Amino acid sequence: MERKYPHLCQPITLGNVTFRNRMFASPIGATDIDKDCVPGERTRAFYELRAKGGAAAVTMSELVVHPETDGSHMLHLDLATVGSLAAFTFTADAIKRHGAVPSVEFSHSGQYAGTYMADKDKKQGLTQYGPSDGVRPDGRKVTALTKEQIADIVKRYGETAILAKRAGFEMIMVHGGHTWLLNQFMSPFFNHRTDEYGGSFENRMRFTIEVLQEVRKAVGPMFPIEFRMSGSELFEGGYDLEEGVRIAQAVEEYVDLIHVSAGSYQFGFFKTHPSMFSEHGVNVYLAEEIKKHVKKPVATIGALNDPEQMEEIIASGKADVVYMGRALLADPYLPQKVVSGNDDKIVKCLRCFTCMAERPTTQTRRCTVNPLIGREIEGTEVLPAAVKKKVLVVGGGVAGLKAAVTAALRGHRVVLCEKSDKVGGILKCEQAIDFKQEMYQLGLSLEAQAKEAGVEIRCNTEVTPEYAEKENADVMILAVGSNPIVPPLKGIDGDNVVIVNNYYLEKEKVGDSVVVLGGGLAGCEAAIHLAQEGKKVHLVEMRPELAPDANIRHRPILMQMVEKYVEAHTGYQGLEVTSEGVICKDPEGKEVLVPGKSVICAVGQRANRAAVDQLRDCAPVVREIGDCVRPSNITSAIYMGYHAGLDA
Repeated sequence: MERKYPHLCQPITLGNVTFRNRMFASPIGATDIDKDCVPGERTRAFYELRAKGGAAAVTMSELVVHPETDGSHMLHLDLATVGSLAAFTFTADAIKRHGAVPSVEFSHSGQYAGTYMADKDKKQGLTQYGPSDGVRPDGRKVTALTKEQIADIVKRYGETAILAKRAGFEMIMVHGGHTWLLNQFMSPFFNHRTDEYGGSFENRMRFTIEVLQEVRKAVGPMFPIEFRMSGSELFEGGYDLEEGVRIAQAVEEYVDLIHVSAGSYQFGFFKTHPSMFSEHGVNVYLAEEIKKHVKKPVATIGALNDPEQMEEIIASGKADVVYMGRALLADPYLPQKVVSGNDDKIVKCLRCFTCMAERPTTQTRRCTVNPLIGREIEGTEVLPAAVKKKVLVVGGGVAGLKAAVTAALRGHRVVLCEKSDKVGGILKCEQAIDFKQEMYQLGLSLEAQAKEAGVEIRCNTEVTPEYAEKENADVMILAVGSNPIVPPLKGIDGDNVVIVNNYYLEKEKVGDSVVVLGGGLAGCEAAIHLAQEGKKVHLVEMRPELAPDANIRHRPILMQMVEKYVEAHTGYQGLEVTSEGVICKDPEGKEVLVPGKSVICAVGQRANRAAVDQLRDCAPVVREIGDCVRPSNITSAIYMGYHAGLDA
């Protein structure tokens, strides 16, 4: 058959291994790691799902090669720990049996040991090793590695490579980017040594070259080795793209694939992991330039999830391989959908950082749009129900749609009623905000899935007790959502006021100067969007901080964007809306006018409990999900909807 994306679907051979396409699953840290740093069953299932979804390579991450100098609680592989080799073998087997190539990332955090520890106080007890004595930007002391320690680390890379190959891994990725240890030695910003491991470019590369030589010696001449690097550190004082080219040229003799990422952990997390405020493929230019100067294949990465864009990258010669991380959490079957021509059914990553925030918070994984992530061992298939039922879903927002899709896949007859003229719930609001288009598209995708699964969707239909009784459903799932909170302020009902949920319907009412009333996540994002349109925006929040409801990864970039575009006022209590703005009480208790011809009200949501109370006894089994339980987020709505559908 003729492939819609022929370059993306074309196999590639590295060393003596052929990969089935050009879509690789990037290294993402394991989910359950025991006290001995051995991967558990959840970790195996976590990686297996991406192999099952069609990725050509799936990389297990991060395997710490030298725990003595890298105290991070990440994966270890050794013969001394009972079960270690077996656990890695089972994981490699699980990846291979679906036709993907199992790869493993070798890592050393260097002076960033302990990054992923949930108990941050324990990092105080770790010795942070790096190329040079010094102090990290956050104040932690760094101790220079001795030459004896360097030699032992190099040796351990080789020993670990032998074990990884024995376990069944068919490629090894050596992590030399993102300001991890090898990058620290390569970087003139971090490396101030005066011996043979510092100073000149050749000396700064010495440690990395020794590591690659040792790994090659351990695995043999045709075993694929991949080197992950930052094409540029992207901060003042770090190396630039020109030096990134030199690094790639220096390592290409020893590797089969040069994986070009970007940025650094300390200074550029959001350049390494582009946020919703960045363009997709923002870092591709780094791989494109490096590819011009090396003969070995080059891989690129960075918020890639659009098949057309990825096809163009390969077809135009910007890179030979595209890596995806978050995109394959959102939809593990993305590669399979691309190969089979069903790319219109891809569920896009929202770049909301839920997945990355969960790891340091709970040491697990979770995805906003995919309830299976981190829980794959519990089952990845929706199994048919033994007894088919009639299921009535009330509400066509995120939770209701997900519940309807899941119940229909179980074989139930599902009717979904939505009182407005379109399904999608709050996601409909996101169509007006450029950087949240994937959220709007999520609603469209869920609607398409529902129709494909056979859900009968009835819009403009409000479910009353009489209506529910007439439908006579076996199970009723209440997903009636929430309503925007409108504070009882004088003037709040004026023509110059727009409720944030209705902004997409009333954009023309918003003038060139705006006060956004409410500094939670929704208010901050609305303020940023309006400011990016060229409007003068003031953000008013009565609490002392903005967006406490944002996750720990998304909030820092959100605050950077607010600082860049918006004038924020915290500790301000709104008193009255006028034609000139909002009169507020400032932190000193004085009345001040925050100016703006238009006002966006974004003070929060309140659960629609009245509708729940009216319908709770209208079917033998009634389940409440989503914002009508408690206003939360898309992650919660998807998770609750999925499991309500399974339970139906």
